[in-house]
Amino acid sequence: MRYLALLLTLLAAAARADDAKPFNPADYPPAVQKALRYANEECDSQDGGLVTFAPDTVRKIDLTGDGREDYIVDFRDTKCGERETAYCGTGGCVMNVLVTLPDGSVRPVFDGYVRSYKILPPPMKRGAARTIRFDLHGRYCGGFGAQACWKQKAITATPFAFKQPQ
Repeated sequence: MRYLALLLTLLAAAARADDAKPFNPADYPPAVQKALRYANEECDSQDGGLVTFAPDTVRKIDLTGDGREDYIVDFRDTKCGERETAYCGTGGCVMNVLVTLPDGSVRPVFDGYVRSYKILPPPMKRGAARTIRFDLHGRYCGGFGAQACWKQKAITATPFAFKQPQ
């Protein structure tokens, strides 16, 4: 009986291991793959070696409220060889937001450095765009690096960027 229990435990563990598949850029649409290629290009420019993506580098979520999956590409935990911060700096880490259009194509709408982000709860109105709160470098709020700077943006198919005040 003990051997049967051990065998069942080993089979269950093997099944879980099979479920955890490695990150594969080819699993995503061409526009997302293009955003991911940035990591390879940047790593090559730094003579960094092999790029290792975290399992959660790409997040699929309907941001525009149209029922289609949109994408957040976050390089926070991406490694360039042994360098863990090749894609990050004092302004945060490289992040892309891409939305799926009615024709099925995917368009980038944001590409920038973000310290962190939070997708706010969905609006009460069905089909409304989700809002993301971005934690940015203090210069985007007229301050300096360490100062808190939050900007919110409802995600639509219109590209956007955060500008520093003059």
